[in-house]
Amino acid sequence: MDPSSRHDSASISRTARAAAFSVHIFTAMGAGIALIALLEAVREHWTAMFAWLAAALVVDALDGPIARRLDVVRVLPEWSGEMLDLVVDFVTYVFVPAYAIVASGLLLPPTAPLLGVGIVVTGALYFADRRMKTADNHFRGFPALWNAVAFYLFLLQLSPALSSLLVAVLIVLTFVPFNVIHPVRVTRLRGLTLSLIGVWAVLVVITLLYDFNVAMPVTVALCAIGLYVVASDAVIRLLRPANA
Repeated sequence: MDPSSRHDSASISRTARAAAFSVHIFTAMGAGIALIALLEAVREHWTAMFAWLAAALVVDALDGPIARRLDVVRVLPEWSGEMLDLVVDFVTYVFVPAYAIVASGLLLPPTAPLLGVGIVVTGALYFADRRMKTADNHFRGFPALWNAVAFYLFLLQLSPALSSLLVAVLIVLTFVPFNVIHPVRVTRLRGLTLSLIGVWAVLVVITLLYDFNVAMPVTVALCAIGLYVVASDAVIRLLRPANA
């Protein structure tokens, strides 16, 4: 170990280390929330499942800023917050939603298990890909947002054939090199993006409170915002002049 590193470690107080470790505990609570969501899914309490997944999203949104504020990487170098975050993200963004998509009857019965396996396998590979984010903080390919996909499948109630086709297409798009905006870290149109995400969050809460029985304008707005997140970067690049 570098002498300076030993000196830095010795100079860090127990209070600072405890505060930093509490952030890791907070992050890991996302896995506990995922388990509760899965238990609700097994009981086919779908709205409750989505409510718990939404709580996991709140944890995911807060732990990063808190970790940076407390300088967790420097204070606790022996613990990998990045690895912990990926583990929790996999169960909340991929595994639990995959179960819901497969077990809910929204897909064609013969294809449902295969598509479920496709979701979790490609999701695991995506999180292991060091190229999953571009230099300007976009996601590369469909970013394994299967919690959002599950939400929209429950909202739209498409035919099983169409839902199966959509899931299959998204599995393939996981490895197609197009960019999807990160709602917080992408600087271009950040104000617009964050405003739309705020509206989306409110509409999601309303949708869950009404057990997915919402008026058509709510559904249209949710779909429009989802389309913006997934396709806006591709549209901007398509319309951008070649010399821009």
